[in-house]
Amino acid sequence: MAKKEEFTDAIMLLKHDHREVEDLFSKFQKASSQDKKWQLAQQICNELKIHTMIEEEIFYPAFEGKVDDDLYHEAYVEHDGAKVLVNDILASGGEGEFFEAKVTVLCEEVDHHVKEEEKSKDGFFAQARDTDVDLKALRDEMLARKEELMQQLENGGLPPAEMRALSPMPA
Repeated sequence: MAKKEEFTDAIMLLKHDHREVEDLFSKFQKASSQDKKWQLAQQICNELKIHTMIEEEIFYPAFEGKVDDDLYHEAYVEHDGAKVLVNDILASGGEGEFFEAKVTVLCEEVDHHVKEEEKSKDGFFAQARDTDVDLKALRDEMLARKEELMQQLENGGLPPAEMRALSPMPA
């Protein structure tokens, strides 16, 4: 588990998570065996579940009303779009004719979301830096929650990703 000294603030922690998931997507695209693809897909999905939870529980709420409202709301909707795929991918067990396509589209959605957050002048992170929010205290809170979630993952797994902005599809 990462130590708080490794990250100067909450934004650096989130950017680190972004790079980790990008690396996993790259490995998925290069993998040739179905077993390896499934292993990587599970890892990607669990990393994304943990990342979205710490953002939605801690990071985003700290900036409500302090960053552009449209950007704030879009972040939640983009997360929910990814969560639909995450839940579907995990439920598939790595099987089905659309398995790889779903992971590819998830990669594209995550890539778009990351670019929106990391835009240098008007992205979520740039706007967050211009506020009075203590990004070091936020980092510490996020790392503690991330550690809890990783422990939960090791001790039996995480529940399906929950929607916050989109209505669940009826069964």
